[in-house]
Amino acid sequence: MSVPGPRGGAPHVLDNPARASLTGPHARFAERRGRILRYPVDVSPWLALPDDPGAEDWADLAALSGPGTEVGLPGYRGDLPDGWEPTMNIPGVQLVDEGMDAVPEPLAVRLGPADVPEILDLVERTRPGPFLPRTIELGTYLGIRRDGRLIAMAGERLHPPGWTEISAVCTDPAYRGEGLATRLIRAVAYGIRARGETPFLHTSAGNATAIRLYESLGFRVRRRTAFLAARVPQALGQASPVPADAPVL
Repeated sequence: MSVPGPRGGAPHVLDNPARASLTGPHARFAERRGRILRYPVDVSPWLALPDDPGAEDWADLAALSGPGTEVGLPGYRGDLPDGWEPTMNIPGVQLVDEGMDAVPEPLAVRLGPADVPEILDLVERTRPGPFLPRTIELGTYLGIRRDGRLIAMAGERLHPPGWTEISAVCTDPAYRGEGLATRLIRAVAYGIRARGETPFLHTSAGNATAIRLYESLGFRVRRRTAFLAARVPQALGQASPVPADAPVL
């Protein structure tokens, strides 16, 4: 299925969700150079290319990131410029909520900065995707504890206008099979829906188990995408980020 874009064939806000987030509800996080936008490197690896990147945009990305730096280019489907070394290319899918039974979870607790060490430990053991020291600032993160120990979590990441991405869904291997991830997804979705927004998420196209779970909850695949990363050429220089309140071109 596909969520249609606005009339006239304009791109849908979820076609470039990082850019829509950084020019919208997450504008306070945005670092920019020219038309390149990114989150601070301790918040999220997501950055946003324009829909039609040219040579100047790639030069700005190189200058913003620094020579030899690995940068994530999620969703980018074009060719890399000469000298850029691809380091990751994982097919992915984007799914949107089409009627999930979103309900609160009585056992869920809201996680905050003091919980980050425990969160990072759980993420290291379960590998749900990138979670950095300040990722907790992007939205609401809920966890379930057992005997005081964090054993499962899920939360909010990208925030395009009208939408919120569910991310960092993970469960300690010793407690899998209890439906904790399902309960937390529904609880996070409940909070998103309460704001009048719609949940969406991303996962690897090869993770059939996760896709089946999400579809059983009421998500449907909207589009195929890719989790791409590349290394900035060593020969290019670097520059300081432009303040977030500078106008976006």
